[in-house]
Amino acid sequence: MEVGGISYKIGRIGVLMGGPSSEREISLKSGKAVYEALKQCGVDVVPIDIEVEGAQENIRLIKSHRIDCAFLALHGRFGEDGQIQEILEEMRLPYTGSGVDASRLAMDKIASRKIFESNGLNVPRYLEMDKHSYDEAMKQRYSLGPSLVIKPATHGSSIGLSIIDSQEKLKEAIDLAFSFDDRIVLEEFVRGREMTVGILDERALCVIEIIPKKQFFDYEAKYQQGLTEYIVPAQINKDLAQKMQEAALSAHKLLGCFGCSRVDIILKDEEPYILEVNTIPGLTSTSLLPKAAKIEGITFEELCLKLIDLAYEKTKNKAAI
Repeated sequence: MEVGGISYKIGRIGVLMGGPSSEREISLKSGKAVYEALKQCGVDVVPIDIEVEGAQENIRLIKSHRIDCAFLALHGRFGEDGQIQEILEEMRLPYTGSGVDASRLAMDKIASRKIFESNGLNVPRYLEMDKHSYDEAMKQRYSLGPSLVIKPATHGSSIGLSIIDSQEKLKEAIDLAFSFDDRIVLEEFVRGREMTVGILDERALCVIEIIPKKQFFDYEAKYQQGLTEYIVPAQINKDLAQKMQEAALSAHKLLGCFGCSRVDIILKDEEPYILEVNTIPGLTSTSLLPKAAKIEGITFEELCLKLIDLAYEKTKNKAAI
């Protein structure tokens, strides 16, 4: 039997979820959703709760489940920054999503943004800040305009992010971002429409518009039902949609991503500004990649199976080199 043209006889799949990062809670939700979907397809699947960062502890844990392929539902640090990918490479286990280097680059908002800039993609103006560049960045902050976005350099799900429109709130926002990371980003607040484009198998899916009922698309707005409206697909003309899809696919490819990703964009004056690339997008009932896939006629179960199929393809291609 096949689902969406993909045989479900794909060996034993371990869904890696949880993790030690600030995004553990949503990772568990993604992982459980994937586990249930694969189980419904008749896949031999096991949930694996990752709790620590240690390589040897995780190697022992993963080996104990005797899996043939790892489905990564780990968001944030240790899941999207190349660490778990490096462990799985050492174990010679196929795994879903991007490889070590692409994961590290995408997770680092500063490193990825420099690549986007140098290749002609629009990005918000920004400053990097750490303990060494703190004073200089504080002097230059006025060049970014009156409204600023302050966020950790290597976190997702809008954790530690603030949008401020007065200097009185700056110190508090900086302290919050530094509580999650040693490096943070100060960027201009680009006023525009929030959009996202999912990438699946090197193809851009439909553009989705995000309309949060709060000030911005923060952690609560992302994961609590009813706090955000999603326009799927976004109500924009065909040429503009194509322009955004091309920019998103370019960002995905420039970082060397594989399998799937989700590219977050601000649309201002019909120009897309790339914010970041998420290499392990959320996989819950409110998540955006599954919404875009559904418009293409791809069910959630088919999406999960497709990502496993691509994981095996990646391993096969690597072995052929």
